[in-house]
Amino acid sequence: MTQAVLDRLTELCPAAIAGTSEFRGELTIIIHAPALLTACRALQSDPALAMDMVIDITAVDRYRAEQRFDVVYHLYSLKHKRYVRLRVPVDADPPAVDSVTGLWPAANWHERETFDMFGITFTGHPDLRRMYMPEEFEHHPLRKDFPTMGIPDSLPLPRR
Repeated sequence: MTQAVLDRLTELCPAAIAGTSEFRGELTIIIHAPALLTACRALQSDPALAMDMVIDITAVDRYRAEQRFDVVYHLYSLKHKRYVRLRVPVDADPPAVDSVTGLWPAANWHERETFDMFGITFTGHPDLRRMYMPEEFEHHPLRKDFPTMGIPDSLPLPRR
């Protein structure tokens, strides 16, 4: 089943795919960041794929010099009753990827949360602002370089 998804996406946009992996029957497709919207449009609009729901968007901080972050998308097809995971490697300076809110409006809050917690900018997002932390807060709490003992006293704390 997952091979059919990969075969069809490879047929529609072969340059978008950087690699794949499968674990316990769940397919992860690694997508080149510049081709994210092309791949997502194909996944959503092609009847053989019909990924009509974005379940979650988050990120992983790999804390390395190149491709520091992976932006992870969990998609679902109601028609075919199957999941697909996309992993998009993103460089750290500055971390940015295209917004998919134009394809799946439900991505709005997921992208905002990922921006707030990891500092990854979603280009083209209609209202990219922080959800949990105050706008003036300079840190992103889920990054691996966030101080484990909290913010030093010399830094201003967010006011509630």
